[in-house]
Amino acid sequence: MKTSIISLLGSTLDAHGPRGKDRWNAWRPNVALAMQEDLHFDEFHLLYQSRFQGLADSVIRDIGTASPDTEVIPEIIEFDDPWDFGEVYGKLYDYALSRRFDREERDWYVHITTGSHVAQICLFLLNESHHLPGKLVQTAPSRTEGARGTYRVIDLELSRYDALARRFATERRDDITSLKGGIETRNAAFNALIETVERVAVRSRDPILLTGPTGAGKSQLARRVYDLKKAKGQLKGAFVDVNCATLRGDQATSALFGHRKGAYTGATADRPGLLKAADGGLLFLDEIGELGADEQAMLLRAIEEKRFLPLGSDKETESDFQLICGTNRDLRADVAAGRFREDLLSRIDLWSFRLPGLAERREDIEPNLDYELEQWNARTGKRLSFNREARARFLAWALDPATPWRGNFREFNACVTRLATLADGGRVTKADVEAEIKRAAAETRPASDSSGARAASDTGTASRTAATDPLADLLGNGYETKFDRFELAQLREVAAACRESRTAAEAGKRLFAVSRKAKKTSNDTDRLAKYLAKFGLSFKALAAWPS
Repeated sequence: MKTSIISLLGSTLDAHGPRGKDRWNAWRPNVALAMQEDLHFDEFHLLYQSRFQGLADSVIRDIGTASPDTEVIPEIIEFDDPWDFGEVYGKLYDYALSRRFDREERDWYVHITTGSHVAQICLFLLNESHHLPGKLVQTAPSRTEGARGTYRVIDLELSRYDALARRFATERRDDITSLKGGIETRNAAFNALIETVERVAVRSRDPILLTGPTGAGKSQLARRVYDLKKAKGQLKGAFVDVNCATLRGDQATSALFGHRKGAYTGATADRPGLLKAADGGLLFLDEIGELGADEQAMLLRAIEEKRFLPLGSDKETESDFQLICGTNRDLRADVAAGRFREDLLSRIDLWSFRLPGLAERREDIEPNLDYELEQWNARTGKRLSFNREARARFLAWALDPATPWRGNFREFNACVTRLATLADGGRVTKADVEAEIKRAAAETRPASDSSGARAASDTGTASRTAATDPLADLLGNGYETKFDRFELAQLREVAAACRESRTAAEAGKRLFAVSRKAKKTSNDTDRLAKYLAKFGLSFKALAAWPS
């Protein structure tokens, strides 16, 4: 197979040394390439600026003398400023695109010793991106080799460099371990998920969406992504953590986007807002599904254009932040119900990762137990441990499929904290574990009729137990954390009316009788449908709700 090389004329190095016959005693990089006994080139593409035509002619003649079988192909490439990265990269990029490289029939090399440092970097980048084909060649002078000097061939395929490959692999393992909080997790699906998160975190600035049940560790993972990116110099700003469920009305807009003095009652001074606080850093919006419609619209523009309008201001503010969102809701269902903007979901859902709950990762309970003990010891400065019987009993209970772990890792942390606090002498005993198991069982046991179950609403809805709660079927498990008790009580009243009615119109008449008389609404059916849509429900679903 024939060989070809691409090289820049060195206006300084290739002109090095005396003239005349003595020039053959001086090392000149491009001529030296033609003098190598074990590296022959059939084609030598010499790139140079027209103002160095005389030097180029001299180097071309000497390459021909040193290697008569080499065809030198001179190619002019003009740089107004060889130290301007944008210009040099652009010119070399255009050169690469304009050439047809017969990669199947030739071995290609790129010489990166000559030219300005900027040009050498650009050649490296274009070779790494495969715009310029083949291997890299470095040449250097040598006291023992005279004018011929030495050379090294570099293949950017790192698999050929075992030491470098091992170094990169070790660095990546460390990054993955940091994302897991230093816990040697055993769940294969979770480990694969974290490996993907690591690749995305270090290679992308696009938004990330973390989903999964409450307590699955979304906030902790967001913080670890920030720590990883900051350690790599990808972020310089702060980590800003916001729970959107705590934001309502003007306060929500003000908290996120800031306000100007006098924007609303109580706005006594300018406020920059949390998006501005995250400039150059990472913004974590937990429970993003709780944001109001106005905030969703403003956030979409802030993500896409990196600027927004503070409340009460006529001048835009800029903020360039990495965004991670968290939710335990089904945002696609919220889009269908009109509670969440479809265009915003499309923008934040490019990278979506569902974090499994603890019950789905029981293999990780034991390493998480060790982690919680280490954290307790570090936090308190005391030494805490389980005796053998206590550890075995705790793990047997924790690993039992009958133990639900509805609160996930948050519940697990609370459990270990209680055991640690009550343990005498820094030693958790089997009796301590049995007491904790009994307490946990009492919390999760369904309420019995003899204990005086409460009525579901003032309308006489039948009593419900934790195990057979119809609202869980309608709204999903964990719905109590998504809606206020007031909203749920109101929903049960609406559900009762729907069960007692044959049609949505009839239910609307029951529910809105007073406002109908006062002519405050003109369409009871539409009003009911819009109310139910807030919960992702319909009249048909509630009409079938068990009584």
